[in-house]
Amino acid sequence: MADDGKKNAQSIKPIPEPTLRRLPVYYQYLKKINKEGKIDFISATQIGTDLNIIPIQVRKDLEITEIPGRPKLGYSVTELIKGIEDFLGWNNITDAFLVGAGNLGSALLGYNGFREYGVNIIAAFDNDEKKVGTEIAGKKILHVDKLPDMVKRMGIKIGILTVPAAYAQETADLMADAGIRAIWNFTHVKISTPPDVIIQHENLAASLVVLSKKLKIMLQAEN
Repeated sequence: MADDGKKNAQSIKPIPEPTLRRLPVYYQYLKKINKEGKIDFISATQIGTDLNIIPIQVRKDLEITEIPGRPKLGYSVTELIKGIEDFLGWNNITDAFLVGAGNLGSALLGYNGFREYGVNIIAAFDNDEKKVGTEIAGKKILHVDKLPDMVKRMGIKIGILTVPAAYAQETADLMADAGIRAIWNFTHVKISTPPDVIIQHENLAASLVVLSKKLKIMLQAEN
């Protein structure tokens, strides 16, 4: 049995991060196509043309879903949507805790789109006594001291970090010690975590720099 488990673990192929980042793009595109109701099947060529992605790359990416394309028809739009949902686990809502109910945290609490991607923020934590006990977008704000016990009792694995930078590492340590296994970090601090805790950094400032640079280049080209 142990050998079988080891064999199965070795057979799992790592998924390239660029592919993981493109799958939500395909998903949103296909959802739009499906909502319009104009076509039932779509080719990798059409997807690639509309999204400015090389068709052969589209096909490689979609192979992960194990949804087969049909000769002369392409992929079933509805089957492909479900295939992406199944692969990414978006059809199984995953509960998450958010720590830091400031301006950014409050905005994320009010964003209903997370549920479409399989994430449900069920509560938020803060150390500001003025916020503790209140609700934001229907989500209860609890004192951060309650985080460890609630993570353990409810088995929460995902934490969203939106605290001030000075408290980022301290809070990340608290989350990891409590049992959080994946941290979505919205602070600009590059926090460190134990090997068994996944960290995804979302650097909004860096994204803004890239956007501004692209705009500058475009405007220079127009002059």
